[in-house]
Amino acid sequence: MDTASKQLINRVTQQLKPASGDSKTPAGNDPAGAITSPQATVEQKEAINQIFELFRFNYHNQFLKAFPDYDTLIMAKRLWSRLLMDYSGEVIMKAAEKAVKESSFLPNVHEVVARCDIAEVLGLPDVHAAYIEACRAPSPKKEFNWSHPAVYYAGRASDWYFLANSPEQKAFPVFQRNYQILLQRIQAGETLELEIAKALPQESETPLDKQQQKQRLAELRKGLAEGL
Repeated sequence: MDTASKQLINRVTQQLKPASGDSKTPAGNDPAGAITSPQATVEQKEAINQIFELFRFNYHNQFLKAFPDYDTLIMAKRLWSRLLMDYSGEVIMKAAEKAVKESSFLPNVHEVVARCDIAEVLGLPDVHAAYIEACRAPSPKKEFNWSHPAVYYAGRASDWYFLANSPEQKAFPVFQRNYQILLQRIQAGETLELEIAKALPQESETPLDKQQQKQRLAELRKGLAEGL
């Protein structure tokens, strides 16, 4: 990606902020200023343990060769926990299951990371499908029947005009970054909803029949005559 594209991504994605905890202490530092490492959640640790049991069952000999003793196994689990910390336990398990289905060899952590699809687990369109939806949605954008609000907000943050008038190789990375930020926020428990525009009040009036029309016309004429 060229420098101009990187600058564009940085500029546009300032409209979105990744999910963050409630703590006011900067990430990576404790209140005393000491450097600390982020910790995996209980859910993530349980998922890692389940993954290794899944691998032990499906790749028994390969597993024992890769992790011959307890210390090696613990070190591997710690590494996996760090590299998979951006994903929920559910996403991690889905990725591991896909890796098992698709490979006859013991998967490594990078192969599992590559299969971590937050959108799939959350029931959202994958990033490219979402990009195509955002590019093709007619105006007014808010009134379009979006597959999910995240697609709309990613498109809005990426700039509708930019998406419509830029080649995919330039526009897609911008949209992808914004969409991934939103997926992370949803995975963290945030709810996204579109603001529904208030409908204009509809005034319905029953048409007058001919006799009533004549009477109304006569009243209007009388009023005009009296005003002369």
